[in-house]
Amino acid sequence: MTALFVTVLLASLTGSLHCAGMCGAFVLFSVGADQPRGLTHLARQSAYHGGRLVTYALLGAAAGLLGSAVDVGGAAFGLRRGAMILAGAAMVTFGVISLLRWAGVRIPAVPLPAGVTRLYQRAYRAAQSLPGLLRPLVIGLLSTLLPCGWLYAFVVTAAGTGSAALGALVMAGFWLGTVPVLAGI
Repeated sequence: MTALFVTVLLASLTGSLHCAGMCGAFVLFSVGADQPRGLTHLARQSAYHGGRLVTYALLGAAAGLLGSAVDVGGAAFGLRRGAMILAGAAMVTFGVISLLRWAGVRIPAVPLPAGVTRLYQRAYRAAQSLPGLLRPLVIGLLSTLLPCGWLYAFVVTAAGTGSAALGALVMAGFWLGTVPVLAGI
């Protein structure tokens, strides 16, 4: 368990510049200078990152629970650790697709449903007018659910654990690795 957490943490730290590019604007939007006076920058950062941690852990727990169900179903067919096998296959597939795209092969991306996009836009607009620490907290909660291949690679890893608790731990490690670069923005 410790080795998995440390590995995820180090991988997350290594790739966290991606997070700066993807989520940097959300950090600025939620903890920026236009916030009401009296709230410290540390309090706003804590609310934003706390919101992210909550949804990351919930997402990891849900993925681990799904992995557990895959393991139970696989065991019925004599396949042990089905979640780990499925997670590994998904990671290899993502890697092959990335390499093919890098090599110039046109592989269409799966678009987010229009309804989900509209829902996100409304939620972010509503968050803009929230008072005090609610604004960074809500934006932190929402930003976790954006479509991001880097994030979902770790969600797949969480599913591969076959455990809600380990899945949450994987995502907490991922979150921890992203905090330094995002807090630096």
